[in-house]
Amino acid sequence: MTESGQNKKFEQLRHQYPVFTYEDFSWSLKEDMLMLRFHFNLGNRYDFFPEHTIDLKSWSVILPDDQIMDNLVFHIGMAELVSYWKAACSPTVMIKPYRLKPIQTKWWKKLYYQGLGEFFYLNKIITNQNDFLSFSYEKNATPVPSKFRIDLDDALLIPVGGGKDSVVTLGILASEHANAAALVINQRKATEQCIEKAGLEKNVFEVKRTIHSTLLELNEKGFLNGHTPFSSLLAFVSALAAVITGKKHIALSNESSANEATIPGTNINHQYSKSFEFEQDFRSYLFSFISPDINYFSFLRPLNELQIGALFSRNPGYFDVFRSCNVGSKTDTWCCNCSKCLFTYIMLSPFVEKSVMVKIFGEDLFENENLGQTLYQLAGLAPEKPFECVGTINEVNSALAHLCESEIYHPLPVLLKKYKKATSGIKFTSLREQLQYWNGFHSLTPRFEKLLKESLKTVQQIVL
Repeated sequence: MTESGQNKKFEQLRHQYPVFTYEDFSWSLKEDMLMLRFHFNLGNRYDFFPEHTIDLKSWSVILPDDQIMDNLVFHIGMAELVSYWKAACSPTVMIKPYRLKPIQTKWWKKLYYQGLGEFFYLNKIITNQNDFLSFSYEKNATPVPSKFRIDLDDALLIPVGGGKDSVVTLGILASEHANAAALVINQRKATEQCIEKAGLEKNVFEVKRTIHSTLLELNEKGFLNGHTPFSSLLAFVSALAAVITGKKHIALSNESSANEATIPGTNINHQYSKSFEFEQDFRSYLFSFISPDINYFSFLRPLNELQIGALFSRNPGYFDVFRSCNVGSKTDTWCCNCSKCLFTYIMLSPFVEKSVMVKIFGEDLFENENLGQTLYQLAGLAPEKPFECVGTINEVNSALAHLCESEIYHPLPVLLKKYKKATSGIKFTSLREQLQYWNGFHSLTPRFEKLLKESLKTVQQIVL
């Protein structure tokens, strides 16, 4: 469909479905199962009932009072809402449970707009942050329940996805904090095995999130579809998990590289809800409208992807269980044909022997000619980066340039030959310099900063 045709479709759907409604939310506890249920409606025609189910039998907890639970669950619904709203992009979003304050309205509009940057770009939708939606409320709507104070243990909750980043966080923090717990949304084999390797298998807060079937039906019918800011949903779910488990610190594994735009020269970032900008915004919202007693931060924010790759290489026990491939996530495999696979291969290759890399992935990805264009995208030799959670162009070039000049790959495999020819005469940041990096824009307390710096020292001395 042409660009004008796509935008016309956007306008037609907005005209046909002018109002999207957040009808209600509910939560209930029955036999150690906590059920969160949300009700959304599109144009008085389509109803959606997404659910989150949490098994609490491993946790000896008493839920906080109703007002606290209502605050937490309502906000999860606000984060869940955007996945359903995007089907028609209704110009008005009616919030029935509560009335947002003007500053909250501004916050949510920014999250939705920036978090949907890739969605708007790929669907060729022309809009702006002021006009793409407005919130409305019932005449007698009450404010969202006030923020609350709560006594939490000085303990850690670590969201785990099963990739190399969360493995590095687990490896450093789980061994330092005996009361640490893992948070998982829709657990898969790689996640389960990584948690087990870290010794946290008995301390897992597992959330099963279901997408309502009606949304999938609308996707099949040709309604609008695309990427949404999942990590913002994770943020609000993690706040609930912290309160229920009594753990003050939520340690994410988002690195400095998540701040780079996917489309150079724009604000379009596939990883917006993993960026430091969102982290700051969420911390502010958490403090002002949920609870100032929860400490949400990204432990790896000061690092780049190469440092994370080097740290991960010191954890060989995870080599056979971690997975960073979205395509193969359901089958617990590396597809070996996507940008995530190739990016991970590039980041680890300077630090892990070639034979071990081939064993992990099942093949040498640098010999896969089908990945040529993907390599160019990752290295900034194409107009845009892949729409995936991958590192910066600078990091990729540092790794590839190092591999081309080192003895690791000799003779050079096909992709490295092409890369070396395409970048002949260009000087990139050295790998040694990359390992000395430290991003000062982070939210780590001195205690966590010290732990990370001590771990980083172990790889900064690597002889390259």
